[in-house]
Amino acid sequence: MYKTKVNASHNFDISEEDAKQLDVVSTSKNTYHILQNNQSIKAKVLRSDFNEKTYSVMVNNNTYEVSIQDTLDQQIASLGFALGASKKINDIKAPMPGLILEINVNEGQEVKEDDPLLILEAMKMENVLNSPRDGVIKSLKVKQGEAVDKNALLIEFE
Repeated sequence: MYKTKVNASHNFDISEEDAKQLDVVSTSKNTYHILQNNQSIKAKVLRSDFNEKTYSVMVNNNTYEVSIQDTLDQQIASLGFALGASKKINDIKAPMPGLILEINVNEGQEVKEDDPLLILEAMKMENVLNSPRDGVIKSLKVKQGEAVDKNALLIEFE
């Protein structure tokens, strides 16, 4: 059973069977065509937050804020725990050895999730490291042109 809340005011319970019976076709990335009661509905996922399980969805030109909890989410919430609380990332480490080509942020700068932080060249490929969350840059531990080892601390968040 999925507990769904739309615009923080409308609550719906959706069974797995109901979810499986939806007639949904993906037409492009994050865009869907839904057929319900012989009516065509266009939907687009504008924003998604996997840890919080929240989504901003546009349906027929109306935008809705949706949160979805599955059975595990509901059990965790009933125990008083927050899902994703342990996933708060406070630092960025080098995923592989390489060379810092470019740094796109400064100390004290506020960043949003998925903002590009820096570019790491490894094995002749440029790898853009994006912010895993919204936050403020506490410190930069590397400089442009610096060679780093795998797991070297690159950036700390406040």
